[in-house]
Amino acid sequence: MNHLSPAIWPSTARRNADGALEIGGLDVRTVATDFGTPVFLLDEDDLRGRARRYRASYVDAGARLVYYAAKAFLTTTIARWVTEEGLGIDVASGGELAVALRAGVPGERLLMHGNNKSMAEIEAAVEARVGRIVIDSFEDIVRIADAAARAGIVQPVLIRLTVGVEAHTHEFIATAHEDQKFGLSVSSGAAEEAVRRVSKLPSLDFRGLHSHIGSQIFDASGFEVAAARVVAVAQRIWDEQGIEVEELNLGGGMGIAYLESDDPLDVPDMALQIGDIVAKQCAQEGIPMPALAFEPGRAIVGPAGVTVYEVGTVKPVELDGGGVRMYVSVDGGMSDNIRTALYDAEYTVVLASRASSADPVLCRVVGKHCESGDIVVRDAWLPSDVAPGDLLTVAATGAYCRSMASNYNYLPRPAVVAARGGAAAVVLRRETVEDLMLLDPGAGPTSKA
Repeated sequence: MNHLSPAIWPSTARRNADGALEIGGLDVRTVATDFGTPVFLLDEDDLRGRARRYRASYVDAGARLVYYAAKAFLTTTIARWVTEEGLGIDVASGGELAVALRAGVPGERLLMHGNNKSMAEIEAAVEARVGRIVIDSFEDIVRIADAAARAGIVQPVLIRLTVGVEAHTHEFIATAHEDQKFGLSVSSGAAEEAVRRVSKLPSLDFRGLHSHIGSQIFDASGFEVAAARVVAVAQRIWDEQGIEVEELNLGGGMGIAYLESDDPLDVPDMALQIGDIVAKQCAQEGIPMPALAFEPGRAIVGPAGVTVYEVGTVKPVELDGGGVRMYVSVDGGMSDNIRTALYDAEYTVVLASRASSADPVLCRVVGKHCESGDIVVRDAWLPSDVAPGDLLTVAATGAYCRSMASNYNYLPRPAVVAARGGAAAVVLRRETVEDLMLLDPGAGPTSKA
């Protein structure tokens, strides 16, 4: 009950002499007192270390640049950290682009995605001299070319392909099968036609191809099939159009451990396997090896973050067959972590404010929202003496939790606090109800009563 698996928890996670969880030298009890709960707690050293390791591993495998996934979680602080560690950033909206630019990230270190980029977003990317814009449709070609021509620049672009490969992951986050909104089809010839159109436009500079096969990927088998199909496209482009594919961005979606049973590949091993796969396919097709780029996704920030909750009520419920499940309600829920409800995501949770020698009991950690599906951890073993006022901490919530957070039931979104060397720094302050009222023209001034 008191164990902290190093495969799941941030690298600095430990239990102190009181049995309380510490992250980055900070006792979660102190964090809860100083910043309230729920609160996202980030291990800065862990995040920076993962960024360095991914960059080194993938550069060794032939990568030109490794991009941090803004959609996983982005603030100006995070943008500065990952840029300082040598990463680029891939953004998927004008808002994410604005945050990266506000943080001082050079435009050439950015890559812009999006299946329905607005003209305003494209113009902002062109104005910022974004290093790569990923073309996702024929409409994209026209819009980006127009914006670049008006700006008087030549914009480097990649063509995103759908290669008919689906990663072994949840169907809602597998993004490379043909029947989906992203990219241009390989099987229909749309990808080659996109290259043909781009090559005729003087304001666009075709740099290469992009492929993304899914998320939470634990092995390189999907990349092997995808790489074979992408390299085959590159070979046809060379043979039929005389255009060399200089760069190949294979996306990413590298998985992390949420549970003890999860077993993702070691970072250098995954990088070398993918690099070897591309090299062999290029040799087989007789074309030069392109420069590679990668977007690891959640793997950099996901394990570095945890969420601290306070227990409010504990309710035993008898199950069919005579068992008992303890419903442990916390002061957050689907507004700060929608992934359990959305994807049936699984997490590891521990009693964090103290150690316990009580017998384990089957628990369901649930939120405070007016929804029966408001579940944080569906099945967990916690000490049977868990009680109101205790703190629970859920591991591996650095990615896609705060970034997908909502104000459902008018709950203000939690603070994000960074921990390093026993010191705390606010990354995002906690929202207040007054913050929400500022968006409502009918709310009027705050009452003094």
